[in-house]
Amino acid sequence: MLDLNTKKIKKNAYRITKVRGETASRIRIPGGLLTADLLPKIQEIAETYGNGRIHLTTRQGFEIPGIRYEDMDAVNTLLQPIIDQLEINQAIPGKGYTASGTRNVSACIGSNTCPFANYNTTDFAKKMEKEIFPNDLHFKVAFTGCANDCIKTRMHDFGIIGMTEPQYDKDRCVNCQACVKACKKKSVDALSVENYKIVRDAAKCVGCGECVINCPTRAWTRSTKKYYRLVIMGRTGKRNPRLAEDYLVWTDEAAIIKIVKNTYKFVKEYIDTTAPGGKEHIGYIIDRVGFKEFEKRALDGVEFDEKTIVKGPVYWGGPHYD
Repeated sequence: MLDLNTKKIKKNAYRITKVRGETASRIRIPGGLLTADLLPKIQEIAETYGNGRIHLTTRQGFEIPGIRYEDMDAVNTLLQPIIDQLEINQAIPGKGYTASGTRNVSACIGSNTCPFANYNTTDFAKKMEKEIFPNDLHFKVAFTGCANDCIKTRMHDFGIIGMTEPQYDKDRCVNCQACVKACKKKSVDALSVENYKIVRDAAKCVGCGECVINCPTRAWTRSTKKYYRLVIMGRTGKRNPRLAEDYLVWTDEAAIIKIVKNTYKFVKEYIDTTAPGGKEHIGYIIDRVGFKEFEKRALDGVEFDEKTIVKGPVYWGGPHYD
């Protein structure tokens, strides 16, 4: 009979399943994008050591059930080429994923494919993955290319929503008002017409890019500089499910990465180690410690772009089942 340490198994990114003697391997796919040549490698693990099935997780990874405990070392060996090709940080080569707390960083398809997306979500997701994995703390981070929020960033601890500052060339404008109609019907009605030219209400604009997409003459174009909306502390769960609230608007990549990394330090200092599984969600810690203390730690050493708006302090609603 195997002498099993369930904490060690879960730390190795395996799930304790309902079937005695069997586990499931969770495979990270940062940003949800991989090349097709990795699929046969995943298939090989599922057919050789699993039950032939593969589950596509809500976090854009793969989960392979039906793996016997005694086969985990062999599975870790087969995982290595996948880990290498996806350039995932790893503490010990050949030992699979050596942390399971930080969940797979997820992303919508982004500007590689989608005309609505304002940035390359996969590239940013992979950059974030390298900054925060491996780690045993329970964090969920998601990236979406525009305000449509296809990845549902507002259900995550940190959600990054792409923005653009639309650039207007009045000499190309023919006053067709397609942008005004699109902004009114599809967005926040931030455009108006004055003296046959279009005026953008900068305070109202959410940087979605609908004006750019709908302009037939390219009078509107996306800004060269990338901007983001950072929403924080969304979560599902039993006690207090809630949507993430805006924290930074018109911010940049460097500030977001710094704040997320600072939050890891904050959690390590204040986490309740007696919480179930030794994992207390960030939102619960902030609720207990206070937003001001979190903000002081999160903004340590952060330099903001001149356009950045800080929406603090943040207080969350949602139903309570305390």
